[in-house]
Amino acid sequence: MANLFDASNAPEGEPTEIVVGDFVQWKRSDIAGDYPTSSGYTAEYVARITGGGSNEIKIPQAAGTTDDYYLFTASSSTTESFLAGLYHWQLEVTQTSSGNRIVVDIGDFTAIPDMDNNQADPRTHAEIMVTKIQTILEGKADADVSSYSVAGRSLTKMTFQELVDARDYYRREVVKHNNDELLKRGKSNGSTIKVRF
Repeated sequence: MANLFDASNAPEGEPTEIVVGDFVQWKRSDIAGDYPTSSGYTAEYVARITGGGSNEIKIPQAAGTTDDYYLFTASSSTTESFLAGLYHWQLEVTQTSSGNRIVVDIGDFTAIPDMDNNQADPRTHAEIMVTKIQTILEGKADADVSSYSVAGRSLTKMTFQELVDARDYYRREVVKHNNDELLKRGKSNGSTIKVRF
């Protein structure tokens, strides 16, 4: 494994997952040719967690950016302020001379809880939703269940059938996530078909 603190080992493209409190860096070579820094362009990521709120994240280009690639780094002190969840980002390029900005790309990443934090909940959003919905179905809902919603509708306002459908949807999401994690580690999952020739 390469030393990921070394900028020369920074991967191309944005991470899809960031552990809260981790240092992370990456390169974007594809935009450098059209917007070279030597011609007066700068780039910055702006991200917000799903559902909005005041937790805006900005990741400007880092020292080490060249005309061949833009380098972006997020320090541990930056990512430790991330709330666990799905963030949507946009990559903005600014023409320094005019101050005009263009959004050149959009995407998302998931901020994963830091296990060093005693309050961290290691469950995915889908796992949390399965638990919350199940407690309502069993009549054992906890105090904060009213703060959860599906498609903008509070769990406490949903019909029994809507809750069952939502629970089943999130169960499928949990299975998909677990299978994806196994595949990332090079392990087989229940849907892998092995063929011998």
